[in-house]
Amino acid sequence: MIKYTFKRILYMLFVFSIMTVILFTLYGMIPGDPARAEVEGLRQTLKPDEYEHAYQLARQRMGLDLPKHIRYINYVKGLVKGELGQSIVYKMPVSKVIITPLKTTIFINIFAVVIGLALTIPLGIRTAVRKNSNFDKAVQVLTIIGHSIPVFIFSLLFIYAFSVKLGWFPVSGMKTANFKGTDWEAFLDKVWHLALPLMVMTIGSLAGLTRYIRAAMADALSMDYIKTARAKGLKEKVVIYSHAWRNALLPIVTLLIGWLMSIFYGSLIIERMFNLNGLGKLLIESLYNQDYDVVMAIQLLYIVIALLGNLLSDLSYGIVDPRVRVNK
Repeated sequence: MIKYTFKRILYMLFVFSIMTVILFTLYGMIPGDPARAEVEGLRQTLKPDEYEHAYQLARQRMGLDLPKHIRYINYVKGLVKGELGQSIVYKMPVSKVIITPLKTTIFINIFAVVIGLALTIPLGIRTAVRKNSNFDKAVQVLTIIGHSIPVFIFSLLFIYAFSVKLGWFPVSGMKTANFKGTDWEAFLDKVWHLALPLMVMTIGSLAGLTRYIRAAMADALSMDYIKTARAKGLKEKVVIYSHAWRNALLPIVTLLIGWLMSIFYGSLIIERMFNLNGLGKLLIESLYNQDYDVVMAIQLLYIVIALLGNLLSDLSYGIVDPRVRVNK
């Protein structure tokens, strides 16, 4: 296990290095000049030579006057030191720029993942146990509908129903303007604002995982060892949860871990529609403002999360299924 994990870590470092080269090259090819964008507002107030001097200073400060390979080497040196660059929009280190949106994204997605797992796992198991029943057919129809409707349609429907008509939740934002109260009251106010986007995120993710769990459980329940367990007189709960569910986990574990890792991802559509200051919204705004250091940091974060998720998936196979060994 230790040898295998060490090899996978080396593989992850190799993939991460290749991705830094690809991303750095791609963003360097995008039309536009961040230095020009920064000093453009000074064009009307400065003389042409003063404006050009300010422009050249901006290029030197951003390192844009250096050859691309030198800029890449300097960027990698900064990554090794834990430096993600400087935001040209916020005028501060990128690590400070992304910390608040990252906390928001994690806060939102933790609730969505926990609620989603609490609903989809029992629902998927129940539909597999009661396969072809009216309950199973009803769930299948609802999950197909939920899987077919885009998330922004759900967002509009929920905003209209729960905000416009019923007035239960705010339309957008993360807190009440000029809110004053205790920390607990501030937390409740934040949850109240996030209730609507959380419902949309949860419903949008229920369909796919529920159908996947149902298929895996239905396949496990059709195996001969389940018939043998029932023939021995074991209780139905033991048969379902100790035998069938344990064996159904192997094809499900990758999806579950991927879903758990999604707490660090930004939901672009949800964050834009509900005006939430998360990573998805920051990513689009940084691309629009040509703040490529922020974009690179977010993209590299996603790459690290994906690599860690794959590693955890592989290691979890040995835990879920004793027949699988990852010693090689």
